[in-house]
Amino acid sequence: MSKRTLAILAALGATTIYGLNHTIAKGVMPTYITPFGFIMLRVLGASILFWSISSLGPKEKIERKDWGRVMLCSLFGMAINMLAFFKGLDLSTPINSAVLVTTTPIIVVVLSFFLIKEKIRALKIVGIVIGLAGALFLVLYGNEIRQDASNIPLGNTLFLLNSLFFGLYLILVKKLLEKYHPITLLKWMFLIGIFYNLPVALPEFLEVSWSTLPFEAIWKMAFVVIGTTFCAYLFNVFALTQLKASTVSAFVYVQPVIGILFAVLSGRDKLTTVKIAAACLVLFGVYLVSKKPKPGKITN
Repeated sequence: MSKRTLAILAALGATTIYGLNHTIAKGVMPTYITPFGFIMLRVLGASILFWSISSLGPKEKIERKDWGRVMLCSLFGMAINMLAFFKGLDLSTPINSAVLVTTTPIIVVVLSFFLIKEKIRALKIVGIVIGLAGALFLVLYGNEIRQDASNIPLGNTLFLLNSLFFGLYLILVKKLLEKYHPITLLKWMFLIGIFYNLPVALPEFLEVSWSTLPFEAIWKMAFVVIGTTFCAYLFNVFALTQLKASTVSAFVYVQPVIGILFAVLSGRDKLTTVKIAAACLVLFGVYLVSKKPKPGKITN
């Protein structure tokens, strides 16, 4: 099997993990662990795992001038966005989560325009409007009465906040990835993330009754730490060594499909007309934003 084929399988594996995560993580909150406690477990576990394999990467030191950016990346990528996503998942539904997280490519394009003055083509502007309209439609009209979703509008808003800060993280970390090995960055950012999350996440983490957790809760927590946080990061890193970033990012289209199918088949969520319409708008918007111009075509 060629390295390119393995890279494609790795990218598909990462997207599949993310798609399953919406339902699996929802399945243990808040019965066995609350959202912020879950994030404490996640950053602790990921930090231990990345430091344990750090010897596999090159021995390199981060320069003093880069520590500010590293700390900011950790704040946005390993604290605010994670806290917003898991709290949103606790308040909303797996399908809403799977749909709204795909707004990240749209938000990255918008942020790139304002932060690094990257030009936006007319087609991308149309995609941004359509995609954000779909997200807004779901936030405003996707309300349901559910026992396991106490505040869906607020939860959906937190999903968008998650996408915003993850988009900021992607833009900021890009320069660091050109200079340092991914494992070097990940081990430090997750370690710093522990201290960012301590004030809000430690109290909920300490409330978990670890000795009485059933196997169902244990394997789901392990999936989030080992699968969603550790393996998915490594799979994407390997995929990027063989494939273009645009190719890897295209797998974002698969995530809501897997997320919605798994949520429905497992009985954790159900499809509604609003969810279907919003998903179509968001995915079409992301497609237009991600679409490459034809060679030789003049762009705006």
